[in-house]
Amino acid sequence: MTKAEQARLVAWRLRILKHAEEEPRYVAQTCRYFGISRTAFYRWKKRYKEHGVAGLADRSRAPQRSPRATSPAVVRKILYLRQNYHFGAYRIAAYLQRFHQVEIVRSSVHRILVRHDMGRLPANQKHRPHKKRWKRYEKAQPGHRLQMDVKFLERIPGTRKRLYQFTAIDDCTRIRVLKVYDRCNQRMAIRFLDEVRKRLPFRILALQTDNGAEFQSRFHWHAESLDIRHVYIRPASPHLNGKVERSHRIDEQEFYQMLDQNGISDNIHLFNDKLREWEDYYNYHRPHGALQDRTPYERLIEKSRADVSPGS
Repeated sequence: MTKAEQARLVAWRLRILKHAEEEPRYVAQTCRYFGISRTAFYRWKKRYKEHGVAGLADRSRAPQRSPRATSPAVVRKILYLRQNYHFGAYRIAAYLQRFHQVEIVRSSVHRILVRHDMGRLPANQKHRPHKKRWKRYEKAQPGHRLQMDVKFLERIPGTRKRLYQFTAIDDCTRIRVLKVYDRCNQRMAIRFLDEVRKRLPFRILALQTDNGAEFQSRFHWHAESLDIRHVYIRPASPHLNGKVERSHRIDEQEFYQMLDQNGISDNIHLFNDKLREWEDYYNYHRPHGALQDRTPYERLIEKSRADVSPGS
């Protein structure tokens, strides 16, 4: 109800009371004339006597107690996940169920966000129409294709030194391997590929990279010598490496913006220790919407069991 409508309603009720004061013995006739009940008349009269004209305004009809309302603690968790990680209602509901054993439907999460003016994401994460979204694809088995890329980290304050995060992600399971180096060249890329082969629990059949200088001839032939087919995506087409690009955005939102880099960025070994903790959380504990809220490790187990025949 607008302020103008509320003002008209108050004036109408006040006119009813004034009309009854002129003929105090004919309250019933006043109620019939204005089409109201005597219960409503005496309720307004009592509120007018206690609070004046302000008492004639409509009051909230919301119940004073709501036993089934979402608890304040859960609301705080919802707002925290939205504000710090920019999660949507579906992801928030999945997180609360997995990590806090809180059952809450997506529509309730959405209503809470709207109620606190947090229904819209920041401007840099605007909603994209379905027609403009890239269609999701994935390989059928782990190791059939690995996407690899480099994330350039911010420069260390006070120095010209820079660190580089090498990332490899499996197309099927989304299992990732992360490592930070102080240089970005083919020698570091080769070392990272060897590290990836040691740490992944399955064989790599194909490797996909962009056309960066760190992935050129020496790296290419090193991968081929390991019986790994190395393919390049089309120039200026980062969406073809969409899974690793999306994972870098997750790193920025859920790891780097929450990381206190004082004393860490200067020590590459300590930085890699923190990054390894984040990698373990990503692979073993973080649910993924693309995997129906399963973790990459759970997806790997699922694929491994599917490969085992019932009679074996």
